[in-house]
Amino acid sequence: MGIFSAILGNAGSVSQEDLLKKYGQLLTANEEIEMGFKLIRDTFIFTNKRLILVDVQGITGSKTEYKSIAYKNITRFSVETAGTFDLDAELKIWISSEQQPSIVKQFNKSVNVYEVQKILAFHVLG
Repeated sequence: MGIFSAILGNAGSVSQEDLLKKYGQLLTANEEIEMGFKLIRDTFIFTNKRLILVDVQGITGSKTEYKSIAYKNITRFSVETAGTFDLDAELKIWISSEQQPSIVKQFNKSVNVYEVQKILAFHVLG
């Protein structure tokens, strides 16, 4: 992920190996990491059971929130691809009956948003 994309807050892919080393202790039995992305300090991880959002907080980054969202609670989602002059693609996820998206994340062009959409569709639609 380039520094320019990081400054803009766009997410880039992270290898399953790196995610497992750093966040493996969050996983339950028979849970596997399928895909993950990192912003400047935050990470979000798609597993075979849930979506995990890692929110590093504070100036020093010593406080971290780990939010788990079961796929069954995701009611809808949208993916917007990057355009010619757009630097990023966007993912929006709605949880339960909320009117506004609960989660909005931006990806740099190195991320295949169709793969992100595919993994969400697989888990949400069954």
